[in-house]
Amino acid sequence: MKIAIAGATGAIGTHVLSTARSAGHETIALSRAAGIDLTSPRGLADRLVGVETVIDLTSTRSLSARVSVAFFATVTENLLAAEHEAGVRHHVALSIIGASTANSGYYAGKAAQERKVKNSDVPWSLLRTTQFHEFAEQTVSRGSMFGLQLVPAMRSQPIAAREVAVEVLRIATGEPLGLAPDLAGPREEDLPDMVTRYLNVLGQKRPVLRVNLPGAMGRAMRHGGLLPASGTRLGKQTFQQWLDTIASVRTNP
Repeated sequence: MKIAIAGATGAIGTHVLSTARSAGHETIALSRAAGIDLTSPRGLADRLVGVETVIDLTSTRSLSARVSVAFFATVTENLLAAEHEAGVRHHVALSIIGASTANSGYYAGKAAQERKVKNSDVPWSLLRTTQFHEFAEQTVSRGSMFGLQLVPAMRSQPIAAREVAVEVLRIATGEPLGLAPDLAGPREEDLPDMVTRYLNVLGQKRPVLRVNLPGAMGRAMRHGGLLPASGTRLGKQTFQQWLDTIASVRTNP
């Protein structure tokens, strides 16, 4: 199968790309590294000729609702329009559990993306998952302030990116199914604690400052609004097991 992967160089995209290639699929990476700007429709349909499925794993580092909504709405519109023109039969999007009703920050962008996909003429599948284990790494990469690592107060149930990649590819190689059953990690975690443990593995001992974000979204993060519902499918690898893997690599490079 010929599969195009938007965001192929991201945390999940790299896993999906390698998994698809290992399974023998022909892949096209839609990313800036491959010379493709998904915020522009120019030439995109030509890249998708002969593609059967497009997997959208794009992301933005911005936490601004305005920037996030603009990014996801634009990229999704461009992809879907190009897919329609090129005759792509299946659009697969990855979203976040609890984001569909969000109205602030990054999650507002994911909610906008979901609306675009659901209203599309291209047959679609949408998978919602919890945050990846790498969420702790991404939080740290945003930097510290005055020697402190600022971390939003948040209850999370992180999942292994590799497990998500396997599920995304399974969906992508099947028939469009609309909204897929949610997928979450095996154990609830506290984001500031996750970041503290991740820093310890890196040998960085700077203090972690828990920050209560304002508004409805901040309350949802603190009180479990982004956690999976009872009965949600669960992955296998815990956050601690992911940390152990990182520690092993650092000890035995």
